Amino acid sequence: MALQDVQVPPVAPERLEAVIGPERTAVYEAVAAAMKEFLAGRTVMNVNSTAAGGGVAELLQTLLANVGGFGIDTRWVVIEGDGDFFAITKRIHNHLYGTPGDGGLLGDVEHEHYEATLQPNAVDLLTRLRPDDVVLLHDPQTAGLAPLLRRAGIAVVWRCHVGLDSQNEHSLRAWEFLRRYLDDVPAFVFSSEQFPPPWMDPGRVFVIPPSINPFSAKNEEIGAAEVLHTLAHVGLLDGAMQATPATFSRRDGSSGQVHRTVDLADTGPPPPADVPLVLQASRWDSLKDMPGVLTGFAHHLADMGEAHLVLAGPSVDSVADDPEAAAVLAECVTLWRAQPAATRARIHLACISIEDGDEAAAVVNALQRHAAVVTQKSLAEGFGLTVTEAMWKSRPVVGSAVGGIVSQIIPGETGVLLPEPHDLSAFAAAVSGLLDDPSEADRQGRNGRRHASEHFLGDRHLHQWADVLTALG
Repeated sequence: MALQDVQVPPVAPERLEAVIGPERTAVYEAVAAAMKEFLAGRTVMNVNSTAAGGGVAELLQTLLANVGGFGIDTRWVVIEGDGDFFAITKRIHNHLYGTPGDGGLLGDVEHEHYEATLQPNAVDLLTRLRPDDVVLLHDPQTAGLAPLLRRAGIAVVWRCHVGLDSQNEHSLRAWEFLRRYLDDVPAFVFSSEQFPPPWMDPGRVFVIPPSINPFSAKNEEIGAAEVLHTLAHVGLLDGAMQATPATFSRRDGSSGQVHRTVDLADTGPPPPADVPLVLQASRWDSLKDMPGVLTGFAHHLADMGEAHLVLAGPSVDSVADDPEAAAVLAECVTLWRAQPAATRARIHLACISIEDGDEAAAVVNALQRHAAVVTQKSLAEGFGLTVTEAMWKSRPVVGSAVGGIVSQIIPGETGVLLPEPHDLSAFAAAVSGLLDDPSEADRQGRNGRRHASEHFLGDRHLHQWADVLTALG
């Protein structure tokens, strides 16, 4: 069992100045210089369970690109595990979100398999580290590495990207499973102050929201013509495929081309290019509630004008750490098939290959920019990076008032917050309200762009991580 190395090309710090201005840039550079001096001769190693296909991978790409631009030695490895390991960690993941998940056990047998899977990963990891290095472990999949690293004298931070606004029996059960691995960890990082369990020492807890890279294939500026070109080329908009593929910027600064078409899961032809698009782009995860978005749109189709709905997620066979993805997609397909023909014609499921992560990101970029309304109707959420991505593109957002979404959307200013995620009538009313009032949608989109720029870019993110690492000593 070997760790997978993930390479992240650095982003030149001066690129961000055009976005954040000279005053913020000066602070950004000063913080980075102090951090580089503090870490001189030390490596900061990030460890997680997937290199692509989710929010953790997205934010690591952003953070490491920014830090690497200052010459700070940051690295990233991905652990290996079998199907049973990822079934256990998905169960923990769902419990931390307050749901029963698959209803399986979290007992001695699960502890034994969890630890047995992580032990060879730890052996490999320790060969890459020196005693004064720092390891950032991400999410439940990696928590069991902490005791092994601490015994070797390694400084450890556990970064948890998931959580629940108010603990319940399921989340407490997951925390009880994890506690034995985390008691000796000197620092914890969450996306919301509501997420830590009751037993965790508040003095060791830091709250850091993620950020986006405005120059990545997911977020770079592209014109309207290129948006239409990309979506038609991959089969996400009706229209003739142009002979010349759409282009995008890769992480290493080179130019890439969009070649792969999108799998529409046998849900009919793509939407026309001239109708409004309602979009939710996220993993096929039960807590993202793609089935609820589909049902809410379908049951209130008469209120949606000419709009079409696109539910887009990664190909279900390409995200190793999410065994539920195929079942959630299958549920959406079943719901789609149960609709009348006229409804089916306006709902589209899209599975995007992430074999080339930058190419997949370019497709999502075009989708988000083409959307009239972007939704993130999660039942629970760690942060919901798609909200900031949409705001960066000046799109109005309808999101559930859960987890980190609350810290992103200012109700009525940068989007609409849904107090009750299960209320499909309220969801449909929020979406149709924005579709019916393009000027209001435009106002919220412009406010969202400004809000994303002020609060969710790399300079703020680096500053907060510098505080954590400095506290470790």
